[in-house]
Amino acid sequence: MTTDAAVTTTDRRIVDLTNVKRLCNIWRMKGDRIVFTNGCFDILHRGHVEYLQEAASLGDRLVIGVNSDASVKRQGKGPERPLNDQDSRAKVLAALRLVDAVVIFDEDAPLALIEAIVPDVLVKGGDWSEDRIVGADVVRKNGGEVRSLKLVDGFSTTALVEKIRRG
Repeated sequence: MTTDAAVTTTDRRIVDLTNVKRLCNIWRMKGDRIVFTNGCFDILHRGHVEYLQEAASLGDRLVIGVNSDASVKRQGKGPERPLNDQDSRAKVLAALRLVDAVVIFDEDAPLALIEAIVPDVLVKGGDWSEDRIVGADVVRKNGGEVRSLKLVDGFSTTALVEKIRRG
């Protein structure tokens, strides 16, 4: 595989709201079960990968909403965050074989994105109780399920950044 082919493949998976809605409609017509999750995914690590693998196993298609740079800054993770810009974070996620689409969103929470695609399964990490997951009511009202997946102990971007700072 040439570098050009790899870039084309991953870039095709990075879509806007209009195109992710179109893709989800096509997948749904084929009978595919759509899983949605979201996050910053600032420095991709083992915890992210295991989480995404489990999320992907819950359906046929995995769609990831990635917080824009401005959205990450508003979350108060620190003045230096995100460390990687939104396009870089989207490109890394889109390169994963188990990811079908990546959408960058600018809001603080992905409610509009969830309302637009209405996934069959809405997934967040175990640090989110199901009653706090944004869009849970939308998904359940449409017959879907909401899952809070166990986090992988010892892996978080914040902890990794602190470890790097300490040397």
